[in-house]
Amino acid sequence: MAQQAVQLDRETFSCSICLDLLTDPVTIPCGHSYCMNCINSFWDDGEQKKSYHCPQCGKSITQRPDLEKNTILSALVEQLKKTGLQAAPAEHRYTVHEDVACDFCTGRKLKAIKSCLVCLASYCEKHLQPHYDVAPLKKHKLVEPSKNLQKNICARYSTVSAAAERTERQRELEERRGNIQQRIQDREKDVKLLQQEVEAINHSADKTVEDSEKIFTELIRLLQKRRSDVKQQIRSQQETEVSRVKDVQEKLEQEITELKRKDAELEQLSHTEDHNQFLLNYPSLPALSESTKYSSFSFLPPYFEDMTDAVSMFREKLQNLLKDTWKNIPMTVTKENILLPEPKPEQQPTGRAGFLKYLCDITLDPNTAHRYLLLSEGNRKVVVMEQHPSYSSHPDRFTHYYQVLSKESLTGRCYWEVERSSRVYVAVAYKNISRTGGGIESGFGGNDKSWALNCYQNIYHFFHNNESTPISGPVSSRVGVYLDHEAGILSFYSVSESMTLIHRVQTRFTEPLHAGIWVCNIGGSAEFCKPNGQNPLEVLH
Repeated sequence: MAQQAVQLDRETFSCSICLDLLTDPVTIPCGHSYCMNCINSFWDDGEQKKSYHCPQCGKSITQRPDLEKNTILSALVEQLKKTGLQAAPAEHRYTVHEDVACDFCTGRKLKAIKSCLVCLASYCEKHLQPHYDVAPLKKHKLVEPSKNLQKNICARYSTVSAAAERTERQRELEERRGNIQQRIQDREKDVKLLQQEVEAINHSADKTVEDSEKIFTELIRLLQKRRSDVKQQIRSQQETEVSRVKDVQEKLEQEITELKRKDAELEQLSHTEDHNQFLLNYPSLPALSESTKYSSFSFLPPYFEDMTDAVSMFREKLQNLLKDTWKNIPMTVTKENILLPEPKPEQQPTGRAGFLKYLCDITLDPNTAHRYLLLSEGNRKVVVMEQHPSYSSHPDRFTHYYQVLSKESLTGRCYWEVERSSRVYVAVAYKNISRTGGGIESGFGGNDKSWALNCYQNIYHFFHNNESTPISGPVSSRVGVYLDHEAGILSFYSVSESMTLIHRVQTRFTEPLHAGIWVCNIGGSAEFCKPNGQNPLEVLH
């Protein structure tokens, strides 16, 4: 029993590399101990590969540690030496001329009992032990010790080793091919969708051009007819007025002829020398009829000026109508309307009850609120104050615009409603939108990280990536927002007794979204409301 205890102590305090009692013992991270020189020499061999592992258990070490002498273990070894315990003689295990030496022994080499076809090394009994204990090493091919291991492998075992290696690499190859083929299928689907989108764009453009041409042709026809009617009306009135003036002219000419005749008679009488004859003829002269005052006639009637004014007024009204209407016609197709097919009708909720199925409980994040914003009603309501509340500094806080984001990140299908009392932007944004500065990069709708509907008086404006789209529609104090993140659909609705679509965006969302509010003026407010003042769960049930 004493001899067994001595042998146990000897093995416990022996270096597994040199098989002697530990000299300057060091302990590596896995817990095994070695002579400092032995382990350093072992790791020096792997220095170029920057690969370090425990010779005993095979555990890898990512970075070569700085070794320090284990003083407790050193003291124990010294105590063993004083008691007369030394490493067991192993003369019978040391190599002679014809033996295969262990590649891992330092100093005097021990006999190798096995060679490994994977490691291309030979091992003594001690250094071979990890091949029996460590799972990855158990898979290695062990053979009888061989001095010319590389040559023997080529002659005797390369076929087996290459076949095994080929099997493993073939499996990896098939897996990689499978991934590539799947990606090819995905890209082919994308290409097909894009082709369908191109065809849809071309068809829609051709149809729109055809319809607009018909509309403009009809409009031109109506204008031409109206022009003809006006011309005919003017000519008819011209004929009437000219006829009236000619009638007056004819009467005047007749009157002039009669007056000339009477003047001739009077002139003849005035030359009568016989006084009696003069007096006799004078009473017989006819009296002049009362003259018509033709000077009251207007020969440049104002009717035609009124007609010109009327046509000019019609032109101005038409120009204004075209100008105002043209603002609401999108003249360009934005990138948001490309790359994705139109959503199927069955994917869209119908009626307010359908939208309420996706109702979300939205609360605002105080850490994002501008310092002049006061949150209340369980962080559902926001008001712009004249004096800022006491907020601690936070990197998520908006520093310039009166903006705030929701705590909740939104994916899937979501619906919420906002009640406003002033001009506000109802928005959604990615979490990484800028929070500082007064530029477009931090304002809702001014960049490619946010989408916003500006609700003001009797008109809406939709903003994204600093592009504005004016929208006419029924304006109410409540705005409903529907998000289908996966389908890339964002819709805004005017909510009163019914729901009316204001604007719909179709794009591709790459990150979760957060609901946002931007209140534009001091005293203004907005609130994420519970429909009809009820608890959302009560509404749903």
